[in-house]
Amino acid sequence: MLVLHNSQKLQILYKSLEKSIPESIKVYGAIFNIKDKNPFNMEVLVDAWPDYQIVITRPQKQEMKDDQDHYTNTYHIFTKAPDKLEEVLSYSNVINWEQTLQIQGCQEGLDEAIRKVATSKSVQVDYMKTMLFIPELPKKHKTSSNDKMELFEVDDDNKEGNFSNMFLDASHAGLVNEHWAFGKNERSLKYIERCLQDFLGFGLLGPEGQLVSWIVMEQSCELRMGYTVPKYRHQGNMLQIGYHLEKYLSQKEIPFYFHVADNNGKSLQALNNLGFKTCPCGWHQWKCTPKKYC
Repeated sequence: MLVLHNSQKLQILYKSLEKSIPESIKVYGAIFNIKDKNPFNMEVLVDAWPDYQIVITRPQKQEMKDDQDHYTNTYHIFTKAPDKLEEVLSYSNVINWEQTLQIQGCQEGLDEAIRKVATSKSVQVDYMKTMLFIPELPKKHKTSSNDKMELFEVDDDNKEGNFSNMFLDASHAGLVNEHWAFGKNERSLKYIERCLQDFLGFGLLGPEGQLVSWIVMEQSCELRMGYTVPKYRHQGNMLQIGYHLEKYLSQKEIPFYFHVADNNGKSLQALNNLGFKTCPCGWHQWKCTPKKYC
């Protein structure tokens, strides 16, 4: 595998991957952030250039210091040739199978290769599939300044009743971590803090001045960690957040998407109401744990 450093090549790859959305959305979103300051210190691997068939994004080696931190040790994969993936994943210089890690992608065809290689490396795999949502139609707007206050200016009705919009920062990481189904531990807390330092976190303050609903973007441009406290559920708060985020991110030409469990009826309905498209390819995650850490 080749590591692409050249900014021009990364831009060519980025535009090429756009043609394969939604299957390529994970690596596409990660490369967007790699091109833009690369706050998570990630890198891009391809099996060949320019006629690539496999693309992997991963943290640079110096980032993966903790062998049990699967939040940091995350790989995003897209392939045009699933039959070649098993060989590529078996290389120790591509995936560090000695660590606990996550592999994420939006292709069901990744599963067989990942499981085969994991088995050969004595690694336990915990697999999850959910529903993937992307905007129905790509929206192009002129990119303006980087002032995040524009998020409050995309619509005159940015305050509804006794609720008001707000940006999250690292001080909110504990609250987000406490209510994130994938979190609730010290490693996830550090990960969320980093996301809130580098990417967009947006929420609503309730009548008592407390944060009642929120969502956070992560290193592959996915909007995750969404939550509404029980008292304020079924009141359209997440719908309001989604509406303002969609406007803002579309204006900035920042890719974004969601994954939602298929039994989460309220969230599924909210995304449908916002005009998001369900993608048949689905959202997939493989948490891989070496037996020594099981």
